[in-house]
Amino acid sequence: MSDAKPVSPDLPLSLPFRSAALPTRKPTRFDLAPDGATQAMVATLLGISNVRGLTFKGEIRPAGKHDFVLEGQLSATVVQPCGITLAPVTTRINEAVLRRYLADYTPPGAEEVEMPEDDSEEPLPEVIDAGAVAVEALALALPLYPRAPGAELGEAVFAAPGAAPLREADLKPFAGLAALKDRLTPPED
Repeated sequence: MSDAKPVSPDLPLSLPFRSAALPTRKPTRFDLAPDGATQAMVATLLGISNVRGLTFKGEIRPAGKHDFVLEGQLSATVVQPCGITLAPVTTRINEAVLRRYLADYTPPGAEEVEMPEDDSEEPLPEVIDAGAVAVEALALALPLYPRAPGAELGEAVFAAPGAAPLREADLKPFAGLAALKDRLTPPED
């Protein structure tokens, strides 16, 4: 890992490259493998239980006269609490990462616009921080609702004392019609 100081004091992982100092004819390679303490800080930042084996390898290469492309491979093992039981759920993440930094980037106007198909384009910053890109890519790759094996949401049934409970099947719009059809259809002999 680089001895460089983080660009942002809130970011536990940093590998900054000054855009003006990047070579314009050949790629700049990077290999980021933070220690256990840094991975623990990344886990805390992302609000998950643990991060292990985090690596981010790739390159920043010139694209045209003033633009750059960061392309890399992010790998990590993360542990998150199950969304139902809170049991630990381990997930292996292997994610290709692509960012295009454009010197003449123009953001969409204030009016309503559609999301572009290519969401990898960004304005060229003064400093391209491969560590910040790794943390962002890891956050985006995390499972939204991790689920432990066998964990299922049960059906909640509530009713006032003495009343028949209303079940989820009773709320389905065609459940009543299916029951009516069954009563009206004569049995086959």
